[in-house]
Amino acid sequence: MESLYLLIPFSVVLVFVIGVIFWWSLKSGQMDDLEGPAYRVLMDDDRAEAAPPPPAEGNAKPGQ
Repeated sequence: MESLYLLIPFSVVLVFVIGVIFWWSLKSGQMDDLEGPAYRVLMDDDRAEAAPPPPAEGNAKPGQ
């Protein structure tokens, strides 16, 4: 019975802390778009963007 005097207030404080963390996550935009990151992973283009080729030595301007 004495353990309930410790466990009940501890559980109430824990529920309050979890509620505060959940409220903070809602207000900071953590749960605005739950599906977008999953689609971005699937639709991500893994190929590197084509960089322009370096200039050839014969095409360089004089003085460079």
